[in-house]
Amino acid sequence: MAIARAPSWRASVLLAAVVVVVDQWTKHWAVAVLGTDREIEVFWTLQFNLAFNSGMAFSRGEGLGPVIAVAATAVIVWLLISLRTESSRLSTVGMGLVIGGAAGNLIDRLFRGEAWLRGAVVDFIDFQWFPIFNVADMAINVGAFALILNTILVGRRSPDRAREDEMA
Repeated sequence: MAIARAPSWRASVLLAAVVVVVDQWTKHWAVAVLGTDREIEVFWTLQFNLAFNSGMAFSRGEGLGPVIAVAATAVIVWLLISLRTESSRLSTVGMGLVIGGAAGNLIDRLFRGEAWLRGAVVDFIDFQWFPIFNVADMAINVGAFALILNTILVGRRSPDRAREDEMA
């Protein structure tokens, strides 16, 4: 007896929603607890230290928030459309993580500022030897790695095996 598998887009969207909730909850915690002058040492070089990033990765592109927000929206829409054709579990997870991470940071840009799309992303995870980041950033990086790995693995499959996987 075969068990009907739910469409992979549902799993990706659910994972993306979980990432957004966890990301926004942790950012809310960071803003409420850390403020602008408090650091919490966790272990080794890890500490929680509040920072706001109005640029893109590694604080590059300061002031380009609206452009980054439009690009993030385009990526989210493109990935959501692409979900219709994805079938591997790795790509399903990767897309869910990237969509959720991009949406989490986009929410900051939309609502954490004085004007529409002029908000700054809340960052608070600080190793002191690496740029400060947040849960959404982690999801984007892990998701991108999963998508790259999936592409490599799919490229290595034999044509017969790829056809079998598509029919399953």
